[in-house]
Amino acid sequence: MFTELAPDLFVLHEPLRFLGLHIGRNMVVVRLPNGDLFVNSPATLTPARVEALDDLGTVRYVTPSSKLHGHRHLEDYRRAFPDAELFAAPGLDRRRRDLTFDGLLGSAPDERWADVVDQVAFLGAAWLTEIEFYHRPSRTLVLGDVCYNLGPEAPLGTRLFAELLGMYGDLAVPRDLRLTVRNPASARRSVERLLEWPFGRVVVGHGRVVERDARARVEAAFDWLR
Repeated sequence: MFTELAPDLFVLHEPLRFLGLHIGRNMVVVRLPNGDLFVNSPATLTPARVEALDDLGTVRYVTPSSKLHGHRHLEDYRRAFPDAELFAAPGLDRRRRDLTFDGLLGSAPDERWADVVDQVAFLGAAWLTEIEFYHRPSRTLVLGDVCYNLGPEAPLGTRLFAELLGMYGDLAVPRDLRLTVRNPASARRSVERLLEWPFGRVVVGHGRVVERDARARVEAAFDWLR
């Protein structure tokens, strides 16, 4: 059910259709040294997944990447794991007034996971402020919607649309996001900050995990900001 990418780092891929496109989605789980679980972009919960998470550790912190990505099932995690704390990405607390959040995410990690997971906010876009995470022990960068990595495994219609958006075949920033960056300097500083991390792997919100030439491919994806 969960793929172990590295010690204490797990990913679960599930199908997702968005505007009729099959783009899939990736949920990331980090096991902290005390056995608590840091869950990013929570997937649909089933009894089997609840059991699998319990086997991994104690679900404690549940985070989305943005007000758009990874928030749809937060209420299910609150019901299934009453001791879990929910965190809001910028703007999500206003969008999800049905939920009470235990904290707000920004460019500084919470001290309870800071030794293992770092983070930075991607700023400058008109409609999206996204939190990017970095798992220190495995040198893994975790992104949400700022980059896709869709390939030949996607259905034909999805591949064609992805090509139109400039995000097919390799790690790439969707054209609609590039066009809505209103403050390129802020976006550039955000990318420079995440490039300070010595990552060798990238997990995107939608698409394949990047295990080869990760840094060069991230730099190429954001070359349009130079």
